[in-house]
Amino acid sequence: MTPAPQEPPTDRPAAPSRRTVLAALGALPVLAAAAAPLPAAAATVATATATATVLIDPAVRRQSIRGFGGMNHPLWAGDLTAAQRETAFGNGPGQLGFTVLRIHVDEDRANWSREVATAKRAAELGAIVFATPWNPPAALVETFVRGSQTDARRLRHDQYGAYAQHLEDFRVFMADNGVELYAVSVQNEPDYAQDWTWWTSDEIVRFLRENAGAIGTRVIAPESFQYVKGLSDPVLNDPVALANLDVLGAHLYGTPYANFPYPLFQQKGQGKELWMTEVYYPNSSDSADLWPQALGVGEHMHHALVDGGFQAYVWWYIRRSYGPMREDGQLSKRGAVMAHFAKFVRPGHVRLDAPANPQANVWTSAYQGGSAVTVVAVNQGTAAVSQQFALAGTAASAVSAWVTDATRTLTAQAGPALAGGSFTATLPAQSVTTFVVSTSVGPEPMPPTAPGTPVVEAVTAASATLSWAPSTDDTGVARYDVVRVDAAGETVVASTTTTRVTVTGLAAGTGYAFAVYAFDPPGNRSPRSATVAVTTPAAPAGGCGVDYRVTNSWDGGFQGEIVLRNTGTTALTGWTLSFAFTAGQVVNQLWGGTATQSGGAVSVTPADYTRTIPAGGSVTLGFIATQGATNPAPAAFALNGAACGGS
Repeated sequence: MTPAPQEPPTDRPAAPSRRTVLAALGALPVLAAAAAPLPAAAATVATATATATVLIDPAVRRQSIRGFGGMNHPLWAGDLTAAQRETAFGNGPGQLGFTVLRIHVDEDRANWSREVATAKRAAELGAIVFATPWNPPAALVETFVRGSQTDARRLRHDQYGAYAQHLEDFRVFMADNGVELYAVSVQNEPDYAQDWTWWTSDEIVRFLRENAGAIGTRVIAPESFQYVKGLSDPVLNDPVALANLDVLGAHLYGTPYANFPYPLFQQKGQGKELWMTEVYYPNSSDSADLWPQALGVGEHMHHALVDGGFQAYVWWYIRRSYGPMREDGQLSKRGAVMAHFAKFVRPGHVRLDAPANPQANVWTSAYQGGSAVTVVAVNQGTAAVSQQFALAGTAASAVSAWVTDATRTLTAQAGPALAGGSFTATLPAQSVTTFVVSTSVGPEPMPPTAPGTPVVEAVTAASATLSWAPSTDDTGVARYDVVRVDAAGETVVASTTTTRVTVTGLAAGTGYAFAVYAFDPPGNRSPRSATVAVTTPAAPAGGCGVDYRVTNSWDGGFQGEIVLRNTGTTALTGWTLSFAFTAGQVVNQLWGGTATQSGGAVSVTPADYTRTIPAGGSVTLGFIATQGATNPAPAAFALNGAACGGS
């Protein structure tokens, strides 16, 4: 996104306005001329010949909502004041109720401190914060010829690692200043980069595959200017790249509603989030208080949530003449329309199945949070209409309502009368109305928060012990699943009810990436944690030997001894010994190490006092096991994956 032409100059080169670009593409959204709104006293209820009841089914749940918000860019547009931060992220009267803040990753570290004040206050008020870069540091960039542009910029192909470190450094800077970033984007609009940095889909895939794992929070890509699927399809079709993507981000400048759905994401994006990370609508030239033009924001949000299945909806500048907050710090009409969603559809609420277009010019959507169902109804028509709403299988006890139209802004209304689980309401001409229906407790909609980034506590040639900060959930966390992330996608390798687990069965000298999901008692899954990289130690270079003997036996059991010898010339620190029993023997107790067994396969890791075996030295392990009619010795032993001699 660039500053619009009417905005004050900045210290960066001016770029073509969105209006110019969209007009050239033939995709500029145009509002049809609309009749003036009817005065309230003269409004009449239209007779609908085929009005459908909006039947809301709490049992049919769609996407979880992450939130609504906007961009703060102190360098280009000036920072929000302290009072404006409260207006943006507070949820009282006259406030927007935003729960998402987008900030800028500047290429110049000297500008990073500008982002802290608003981000910190937004986080204190419960918002999540994510960050987007427009350019890498200049030293990491090269110019090239792209069509008629002779000075196009791209990230140097030998600097991907350095760029990932730049993004990670920004994350750490914000964390050190009290803001834990929810996610970091790879690039703003890589397909609309005349004045910033171009990326191809192949370059995005490569960065995700090879470098995104170094970023210690969730990763967003590709933030296409017009939700061009050709930029994100290759990511979805590459299992390794997809494993390192947490949020698929998109902008909706001029994108037709027919292009909002994304079947490939629905097919392959399980466990990922889908966000609309930037837009203004319908333009940046008109006042945000023009009515009914501002009402178009409500229909746009409806289609993004219902047709597109987006979980977040993020405006461009929060404070602007065309934005949700006017330059005087007060809500605009566009902002009020956004607030009809943001104030009442809160993070963790779930969209429910309901008719989207029950009659001409009327758009409806429904969301559940705890024991309340929120319905947002947009009437684009020039006459008031009567609309019936009903909740399937759910008893409703009360309805509250708020309306915005030509003369009212987020004005509380007397709720319509209830008859069982249904009510009939009048939707004023050219209006947006939010209904909050109190119900009996329905399905628990809130998924757990993402677990913390796993920390490697210990690693051997065949195992890794991981721990992480716990998730939170309003009904508690039932379990955690640890997944291995690789070219095949995600594979569950361990489950636990605690925040610590040892993953076994690893190969020596091999790199792995692990992440964690949390589940609550109803089975809702959290977003995935960030990944952690683990490399197991290689097999010993100098060789090893194993002496195995039975020292005592009795009916059904025996005691054994294993002497593990380091025949190399350097000390061995950290090891895993593997062998297999073939006659049903089971190790019950072992000293000198810790044994895990699956079937006949046994894996032993050291105790603290046996962890290091000096060159030419040995350690002795003892164990007690059960046995059957026979008790043959293991045929082979392996240390850190390499064969050892036996005796």
